[in-house]
Amino acid sequence: MREKLIIVFSGIAAILLARNLGAMFLSLGDEAQQGAIYRIIFFHVPAAWTSFLGFFTALVASVLFLKNKNFRNDALAVAATEVGLAFCAVNLVTGMFWGRIIWGIWWTWDWRLTSMLICFILYGGYLILRRAVEEPTQRATLAAIFSIFAFADVPIVFFSIKWWRTQHPQPVLWGGGSIDPAMRSVLYWNFLAVLLIGVVLLLVRLRQEEVQREIDALRREAHAI
Repeated sequence: MREKLIIVFSGIAAILLARNLGAMFLSLGDEAQQGAIYRIIFFHVPAAWTSFLGFFTALVASVLFLKNKNFRNDALAVAATEVGLAFCAVNLVTGMFWGRIIWGIWWTWDWRLTSMLICFILYGGYLILRRAVEEPTQRATLAAIFSIFAFADVPIVFFSIKWWRTQHPQPVLWGGGSIDPAMRSVLYWNFLAVLLIGVVLLLVRLRQEEVQREIDALRREAHAI
């Protein structure tokens, strides 16, 4: 069933991505002030949303693990964290390229940029923590606690441009900013494509995590013998 979902979601994501790329470069014109570079928004923003959804999934899975000690929840937490971290990196890198063209600099210690970087470091630390602890139950417990702590930065990233004066522009979809309806439509459709890619990666990582746990269980049985 999972393999079929991976194939179906991959196919839908590929079709949507092709459709969206066509709309971005063939239907939409350049933005009046930014020119062609504004098109990076169609990947920059969906990558951020997908990363936040990944981190939220990891939060829920971590809370559930602490509640019932089910290692499937731990597997979901680590898989969602890895996927979320990958899209967090995409958001940071695309933002740097965008900033280089619009601001003339690759990086500035803006509240939004800095809090997103801290988010990336925190969840990178989550993965490092898992590598450092060998005992499965202790590893999963400590990782779950750390995941809950790390998620505290996600609302800060989200609301930073509302709470503080920042160089980062105001959000175009919820107050302060504006976007052409045609651009908004493409943005939503490409978010769906990016989200489906994230779901596919999550399903693949879950399968890998389950196989790794089976191997670890067989290894422990072999050592016991």
